[in-house]
Amino acid sequence: MAQVHDHGGGVRSIEVPIPDNPLGTTLVYVVDTDRGPVLVDTGWDDPASWDTLVEGLDACGSPVGEVHGVVITHHHPDHHGLSGRVREASGAWLAMHAADTAIVRRARSTEPGRWLTYMTAKLVAAGAPEEHLAPLRAARPRSVPGLAPALPDREIVPGELLDLAGRRLRAIWTPGHTPGHVCLHLEEQHPAQLPGHGRLFSGDHLLPEITPHIGLYEDPDDTTIADPLGDYLDSLERIGRLAPAEVLPAHQHTFTDATSRVRELLAHHEDRLTGLLTLLSEPLTAWQVAERMEWNRPWAQIPYPSRNIAVSEAEAHLRRLVKLGQAEAVTGSEPVTYVAV
Repeated sequence: MAQVHDHGGGVRSIEVPIPDNPLGTTLVYVVDTDRGPVLVDTGWDDPASWDTLVEGLDACGSPVGEVHGVVITHHHPDHHGLSGRVREASGAWLAMHAADTAIVRRARSTEPGRWLTYMTAKLVAAGAPEEHLAPLRAARPRSVPGLAPALPDREIVPGELLDLAGRRLRAIWTPGHTPGHVCLHLEEQHPAQLPGHGRLFSGDHLLPEITPHIGLYEDPDDTTIADPLGDYLDSLERIGRLAPAEVLPAHQHTFTDATSRVRELLAHHEDRLTGLLTLLSEPLTAWQVAERMEWNRPWAQIPYPSRNIAVSEAEAHLRRLVKLGQAEAVTGSEPVTYVAV
């Protein structure tokens, strides 16, 4: 039975399951417009997830065939996965920020074997031990969920109102979790008259109880030295200044007092950066840094795929420290080690 929540003012949400994921569900928002329902995200491309989405739309009185458009906060498969099926069923348009659309386009044209080679090389450079690399070296290229996503047909332009008849929904570019992540500001009075500035569909940028993953922007064809953590911290401050009355995130539950949550997340990352500087009193690889960082469980209990994510997050923090001039790569080290300056 699909779990549907009415948030008032022509906005509902459907809890769409994510298979084998501790997050559990993606909150897909259904926004009424004068031309029909528009979805904010769609959920993971899985038969059970699709059935739940269709059932939830029926419960909202908005059958999937009537969906007018889909606004995608970012390209990750638990958000963008079902967009193609929604478009096939309804003829809806799909909108995404250009930076994430570029990732979707590259993902569709990149062979799975190229991704395996790229990820193996990245982990070698990070100092991963051979026992971690062996499964990747032995893996056969295969199709991976999220590597053949639907190509959007509209661009979300930051600062502009989206084409939603009868609604005021403005795009706010919030890079960090992905290069093209957007939050969506519903510039309408809160239906319960809560104080603040409208409502914010926050995607994964701002969540009530967990910290979104901030890792490197993985792309085999991109050699840009990005600073995703710096992007994220800047984006957080932008949302803090907006001070929406209520946040409607893509996971967990809605919440108020976005400004306080922003402060908590800024402090969290500041603490992590300070802790890393202490660790870097001696030269360490990105893998060694990840092993020593604090996670939600001891390193020995972190599953194999999650270790790859943890190393990417460690590298994002190292990039930030290097950009701030507080750490540097040790010349000639291989794999690369970093040390506090």
